[in-house]
Amino acid sequence: MARFLLRRLALALITLVLVSIIVFAVSSVLPGNVGRNVLGGFATPASVAQLNHQLGVDRPILTQYADWISKFLQGNLGMSLEYKVSVSSLLGPALLNSLKLALVAFVLVVPLSIIGGVFAALRRGRIADRVITLTGLSLTAIPEFVSAIFLILILGLALKVLPVTAAAPPGAGFFTTIKYLLTPALALVMVLFGYIARMARAGTIEALDSDYARTAFLKGIPTRTVIFRHVLRNSLLPTIAVIATQTGYLIGGLVVVEKLFNYNGIGQRILLAAQNKDVTMLQSSVLVIAIVYLVATLIADILYSVLNPRIRFATAE
Repeated sequence: MARFLLRRLALALITLVLVSIIVFAVSSVLPGNVGRNVLGGFATPASVAQLNHQLGVDRPILTQYADWISKFLQGNLGMSLEYKVSVSSLLGPALLNSLKLALVAFVLVVPLSIIGGVFAALRRGRIADRVITLTGLSLTAIPEFVSAIFLILILGLALKVLPVTAAAPPGAGFFTTIKYLLTPALALVMVLFGYIARMARAGTIEALDSDYARTAFLKGIPTRTVIFRHVLRNSLLPTIAVIATQTGYLIGGLVVVEKLFNYNGIGQRILLAAQNKDVTMLQSSVLVIAIVYLVATLIADILYSVLNPRIRFATAE
């Protein structure tokens, strides 16, 4: 197990280094002069050159990268060029907001999708299976901004049962905050349900058709026992991988949803940073999302190894 975890951790670190290089390189070649963007079009060339020197953007790119990544590892994310405050003071609350929204969406979509996928597999070829499969495919094909607008119109404006914004008022309690997050979370559930449910269905069917499941049924073991003790343990392996890969999307890919619901999340921060050419904010935000994504993938690998020890043994060899 230790060798397996060390191998996965090493791969994650290598991936993180490559991501940091790509993020820095791409953000460094964005069109426009950093000093000119900060000072405006009426600033003198001397003032622009002086600010670029202060920011260090006139140095060789390798020197800039080494300075940036070393400060990032020390917890110094730099200063926002747009807001003139530390990036961490803006990024921290935004990341926390995105985590709240992602958690609410996960709590809703994970059990709902798994139950739907397993139920469809147990009713394979029947009406229930076709309804769940068709519903999942249809929801997956609908972009999140379409489903979000639909939910705003129905739940927020027509029925008036949920708020049309995700930002709860200051000092709101736990249940009030959840109420404000339900509508955008439901928009994410509609997008992710079909994908996760299909994986759960496919994994369950494969497990039901396996030799160990057929042997258990032939021995007269109750169906419920076979499903909970044998089938689900193996059928959820691909589902866990799918759920982990959606973490990065839920944390950093919510630009459209956060924009529609006026929600100050990290996706919104990335959008504003790109629009305002706030390079420091853009670099740190994307790298933070990459870290969250890699941590989620590492957790998925650990769960993989717990559910199926053969995976970690084969990987460690």
